[in-house]
Amino acid sequence: MDKPINNRAWFFVLPVLLIVAFSAVIPLMTVVNYSVQDTFGNNQFFWNGIGWFQELLNGTTDLGGRFRESMLRNLLFSGLILLFEVPLGIGVALCMPRKGWTVALCLVTMSLPLLIPWNVVGTIWQIFGRDDIGLLGYALNNWLHIPFHYVSDPLAAWIIVVVMDIWHWTSLVALLCYAGLVSIPDAFYQAAKIDGASRWAVFAKIQLPKMRRVLLIAVLLRFMDSFMIYTEPFVVTGGGPGNSTTFISIELVKFALGQFDLGKAAALSLVYNLIILGTCWVFYTIMVNVDAERKQS
Repeated sequence: MDKPINNRAWFFVLPVLLIVAFSAVIPLMTVVNYSVQDTFGNNQFFWNGIGWFQELLNGTTDLGGRFRESMLRNLLFSGLILLFEVPLGIGVALCMPRKGWTVALCLVTMSLPLLIPWNVVGTIWQIFGRDDIGLLGYALNNWLHIPFHYVSDPLAAWIIVVVMDIWHWTSLVALLCYAGLVSIPDAFYQAAKIDGASRWAVFAKIQLPKMRRVLLIAVLLRFMDSFMIYTEPFVVTGGGPGNSTTFISIELVKFALGQFDLGKAAALSLVYNLIILGTCWVFYTIMVNVDAERKQS
């Protein structure tokens, strides 16, 4: 006889669901309301319809041009982050021990950068990269005689922002990959040893396929987090020099707080949110297909 299903447990989580829905729906509706209106101050709003969205998607306008440029910066930054962090995370995970007291030491060490708040990370690298008191900036400029001024050089600003993110988040990719590696049964390695498989063959035929799911999760997390980055580059460069490190999140704050263009900021935030949701749906679909293929095999 099947055990009857008791759904009364949902009543215990229902208040939490209502609070979360209340705190999420009302701000969203407020943003939607602002996106179709314009204001000239004094809390007076005027209907604008889809005008802000049309201007946002038109690259010839100021709003559309700034959105397109910041979008390209976001995509470039996310691409660079994935290009460096995923291979580095896999390499670090492969080098981490599987047994002994050093396992706990490595796990704690790898977790330390993840525990540092984002604004503190930005402050650390802002000081670290300065050419007067920062160790990195002073060493490059005075010891190695390599000009490095992230305040005035866009390339140096990009370098310090990318390196900062790699330092902060590579350990997350490494820990996820390590979790995938330790879940591989020893029988696979024993069979590969009997067959005389090389180290590369073991990685390509056993370890990498078994890490495919955690790698997708790592890529999803890192892409979405890097695409929404705000605090670290804002603290280090403030979006400069010029607009070289002004990402969509920083551009959004400039519209909302700097210029008080609530309509433009609301339209930009909605489009920004739709891009993020669409990307999440793509990654989720890929993960579901990967699971289906694994079950069939």
